[in-house]
This record gives sequence, structure tokens and C-alpha cells, in this order.
Amino acid sequence: MKHLSILRPFGLLLTILSLLLLQACSGACIPALPENARVLAFGDSLTYGIGASKGQDYPSQLASMSGFDVINAGVSGETTTGGAARLGTLLDKHSPELLILLEGGNDFLRNHPTMTTKSNLAAMIEMAQSKQIPVLLVAVPQKSLFLSASPIYEELAEQYQLVLVEDVLSHLLKSPSKKSDAIHLNDAGYLALANAIYQAI
Repeated sequence: MKHLSILRPFGLLLTILSLLLLQACSGACIPALPENARVLAFGDSLTYGIGASKGQDYPSQLASMSGFDVINAGVSGETTTGGAARLGTLLDKHSPELLILLEGGNDFLRNHPTMTTKSNLAAMIEMAQSKQIPVLLVAVPQKSLFLSASPIYEELAEQYQLVLVEDVLSHLLKSPSKKSDAIHLNDAGYLALANAIYQAI
């Protein structure tokens, strides 16, 4: 009887932990990735790594900390229209187990219509989901004094049930110690971005 009374609290603890885990994945979550998972980091200059030293772009730093095979598919200066045109080929070529989507900054800088940007991002998300590839969405600040994340990212995350890294880029781009110029990060900034993405995964 004494042994049973000792075991009861542990059983209760295990039940609570199980419920918490189920609750945590009841909304948007990324399935557990295998070791050496292939991850496609897709985006513009913030993915390519403008402002970073060699090997210090965020995909390289994410690969180092996670052990994943992270493919840097960033193109400097790309808009979401360009991204939507080239993503399908890369998904077919690499068959990734996760897509990290970080685009839209050049659309905002060039004053492209917000609904066009949202529509292009939605098309890219649907491309991945049609192939059963989970998507992690990284929000980009809109062109404003406060560098707040554009609301279209939260809307898309809710619509498609995506994990969203929402405010990290906004905070980093407000911090002079994390930037190489007005719109790009430095090594420390890309490390912080990689960390945030890894935690979200």
C-alpha cells in the first residue's frame, strides 16, 4: 500500500505532462524532424545572408546548432512574385522535410500592394502543403516607424495553421548591435534569428 501511495503522484504527473503535450500540438505545430532532416530555408537577402561573414548566415548557423541539412535558397532582392515563381522547382528538387519561408521585405520596400504580397505568400504555402511539407513562417516588418510585423503573416499563419516566428526580425532590426545596415543583420543578428527559428522548430 505504501508503494502505491508513493507511485500515485508520479502517475498524476505523467497524466498532466501528457495532457500538456497534447494541448501544445492541438494548434499549429511542426512534426518532430529526424536527425539530418533536410530543411529548405527560402527567402530573400535575409536568408541569403547579406551582411554576414562567410558561414554566418542564418541557414548555416541553424545547420550548426541543429544538425539538420539546411539548404540556403535565399536570393537577394527577390520579391514574393519571384519567390512564387521559383519555389515549386526547389521543392521538387530537394523534397525537404520543412520549409522555412521568409519573404516579403522587398515587396514592402517597393510599395507593392499588400494583397499581392499576401496572395504570393499564400501560393507558396499551398505549394508546400500540397506536398505534405510543413511550413514555418517568419514575419517581416512592414515599412513603418516602429518596424512592426505586417499583419498578413499572422493572418496567413491562422488561415493555414502554421507555426509563426512573428516579432523576432522586428526586434533585431531595431537593435543597432544586431544590424549590418538599415535592413540587414550582422553575424550576431543572424545567430539570434537562427536561435529563434530553432526554438520554434
